[in-house]
Amino acid sequence: MVEQVETLVIGGGQAGLAMSAHLGRRGLSHLVLERSRIAERWRTERWDSLVANGPAWHDRFPAATFDDIPPDAFATKDRIVTYFEDFARTIGAPIRCGEAVTALRREGEGFRAVTAGGEVVARNVVVATGPFQKPVFPPMIPESAGVMQIHSNHYRNPGQLPAGAVLVIGAGSSGSQIADELLRSGREVYLSVGPHDRPPRAYRGKDFVWWLGALGKWDARTQDPGMEHVTIAVSGAQGGHTVDFRALGNRGMRLVGRTERCEGGVLHFAPDLAANIARGDANYLSVLDEADAHVAREGLDLPEEPGARVFEPVPDCVTNPILSLDLKAAGVSAVIWATGYVLDFGWIEMDIFDGKGRPRHDKGVSEVPGLYFLGLPWLTRRASPFIWGVWHDADHLAGLIAGAGA
Repeated sequence: MVEQVETLVIGGGQAGLAMSAHLGRRGLSHLVLERSRIAERWRTERWDSLVANGPAWHDRFPAATFDDIPPDAFATKDRIVTYFEDFARTIGAPIRCGEAVTALRREGEGFRAVTAGGEVVARNVVVATGPFQKPVFPPMIPESAGVMQIHSNHYRNPGQLPAGAVLVIGAGSSGSQIADELLRSGREVYLSVGPHDRPPRAYRGKDFVWWLGALGKWDARTQDPGMEHVTIAVSGAQGGHTVDFRALGNRGMRLVGRTERCEGGVLHFAPDLAANIARGDANYLSVLDEADAHVAREGLDLPEEPGARVFEPVPDCVTNPILSLDLKAAGVSAVIWATGYVLDFGWIEMDIFDGKGRPRHDKGVSEVPGLYFLGLPWLTRRASPFIWGVWHDADHLAGLIAGAGA
């Protein structure tokens, strides 16, 4: 069966729903295809206790609020799923779930998308599959090491792991939160910390996301649409708190540097732990400095917070770093790789990608007329992959589609 539509949106997460809302508002005919269920990655590819990293007043579409939780609270992953489900119903999104697009190719002046249920011919296509596509971690630790290895997208809770110590590799938002949860559960935890930014959760009575707006950082633009994402350690867990690696170390977590290699069941770490933490601290302090300067410049009445500049003592694991770890001797039974994702557009049969598999585009507009991308990091600015940021990018693309006569 071949179906014809004006605009096909591929993906039913935050990007696809934002796109549907703006196309619908303009009266533009379209169809949304979702491989599984609305917001599937929030449902099945995140840990049980995950909450949004931004407060409810911010991590949402401008057109819909979280009416059942306080604005400064952090929505649970399940609440975020129902938020998107409710939003889809409210806007009457023409979404079809359980229909994955397995191939997309150029055909005449339009496109042909292949699914298990048939084929869809469209004049325009918006690829809204998001940035979290293919989890990756290096095949560094052989199976012979006898430890369970999973990516962070398969971690659910401490009870899922075998008894013993756990090594978490990667100290961005996911890795730091998972390691903290494991430590709170009573586990012995090692955390491999690489270079990162470590912003304050809040400062002078305002959340970090507010400061990103006030300081113009949400609108920061990249010269290269494929600019690598900087690892950021931030958390909405336990009501929201600043990630502090010194505090984690002083609570008993064993911090180590960047993981380099495995030889004979022994992991070796770079001697960069202290430098990585110092870099994170410098980033943290730079945000405080910019915030203070903004308050003074604008004459804002925000309470001073000198305690924010007081750091805990440097833990022993930083002063005397562990440079190698015999997994068996240390009782490590599981390794969680919180090492991010890569894009996977192998199903798009067009020569529009760079050497790293990233689409060549200008603010979401690809080199092929009628083909657009939405929801990717730095699509137009720093805010692009976030819930409220993708809303504005979708509005822009919908306007272009409308201007082209849909």
